[in-house]
Amino acid sequence: MFPISKILQRDMELFYDDLGAESGFCQGDSGEILISDFTEYNPLHNGHFHCMKTAKSMFPDSLFVAVVPGLFERSGRGIPYILPREVRAEIAVSVGADIVVEGPPMGIMGSGQYSLCLCQMFKALNTDYIPRGYKPVEGMDEILKRINRGHHIASRPYKIVDKTTGETLLKGKLEEDNYVITSFSNSLSKIGFDYTDKFIFVERIEGVSGTLIRESIQQDDFDKVMDMMPSKTIEVLKREIKNDSIIYGIRDEQGILNTANTYSIKELSELNLFNEKLARNIKDNGPYNDLETLEKSILQGFSSHFRQRILSILENPIPKKTISEYIDKYPSTIRILAYKNSESLEKFKEKINNENTSLLRLRG
Repeated sequence: MFPISKILQRDMELFYDDLGAESGFCQGDSGEILISDFTEYNPLHNGHFHCMKTAKSMFPDSLFVAVVPGLFERSGRGIPYILPREVRAEIAVSVGADIVVEGPPMGIMGSGQYSLCLCQMFKALNTDYIPRGYKPVEGMDEILKRINRGHHIASRPYKIVDKTTGETLLKGKLEEDNYVITSFSNSLSKIGFDYTDKFIFVERIEGVSGTLIRESIQQDDFDKVMDMMPSKTIEVLKREIKNDSIIYGIRDEQGILNTANTYSIKELSELNLFNEKLARNIKDNGPYNDLETLEKSILQGFSSHFRQRILSILENPIPKKTISEYIDKYPSTIRILAYKNSESLEKFKEKINNENTSLLRLRG
C-alpha cells in the first residue's frame, strides 16, 4: 500500500500550490447544461446512485459533474476515507458521471468553511442544477420549497430560519442530509449565487447502511451488502482490498505525535479549529507516545467528531489564517480526477472556461 504519509505530503504540496495560484476564472457560456453534485462517495452506494440517476433522467443531455472531496483524504467528520479520491472518482465515472473534480479538504475544515468552498466550486463550474438527497421529515417540504424560490435559509442553534422573510420555519435540529441543504443555501446566499430553481431534491432511499458497508469492507465479506451498492463499487472494493489499498482508519501517527509534542501553545492555538484553551490542554498533558492518550487530552468540541477533526489538523498542521486565505481563493484550480471520454472533457472545459484546469494522476 502507498504509505499514508506519502499521500499527505503530496497533498500538502498541492494545497500550497493552489494557495499560490492565480485565479483563471472567466465566465463560460457554452449553453451546455451542467449538473454538479457534491458527495463523498465513501464508498458510492445505491443512495448516491439513485440521486445521480434521478438528476440525469431529468436532463439526459447534460454534463454530470461529481465534486469529490480531495486533499488529505479525510471526511467532514475528520475520519480517513475508505478509498483514495482517484478510486472514488473511477467508480463515479463507471456508473454515470461525466466528470469528477476534486473538492475541498473537508477533514481539516469546519462545516461552514467547507460548505463555503463547495458553493464557490458550484459557482466556478457555472452550475445549472444541484441534486441533493434529503430525508422527508415534518417541516422539510416547506424549507425545500423556499430554497427553490431563492430564499436565504439558514440553520441557527435549534432552529431553521428564512432570512429573506425573517420567519422561523422549524424548531430543533435537522439530520445530516437535511442540514447540508440549509448550509448550502446559507453559503450560496453569502457568495451571491442565485440558486432559484437550481436544486433537484431527491428523497433519500431506504435500505442502505453505512455501518454495514464499512464492516463488510473490514471483514472482506460483502454478502450482507450486495444490494446496497452498485456492482462496480463492490468490484473495485474487492480489488483494492486485494491490493491492500484501503486507507480507512489509517493515519500518519508519527506526524500527529510530532505536531502535538513539538509545537508550542502559540503554534497550536494558531491552527484551524484550535483555540488557546485546547492548545494548552494538549501541551499540559504531553508529551505523547500514542494516539489514544493524545485523543483523551482533546477537549470535547461542538460535535461528536470534533476529536477526529483535531487529529486530522495535527496530522496536517495548517494555520487558520492560511486556511482563510485558501478559502478566499477557492477554487484557484479546477483539478479533474476522472472523466468519461474526451468529448465530455472538451464540453466541460468549454462550459467552465477556466484557464486553471489540470488533470490529476495520483497513482504512478
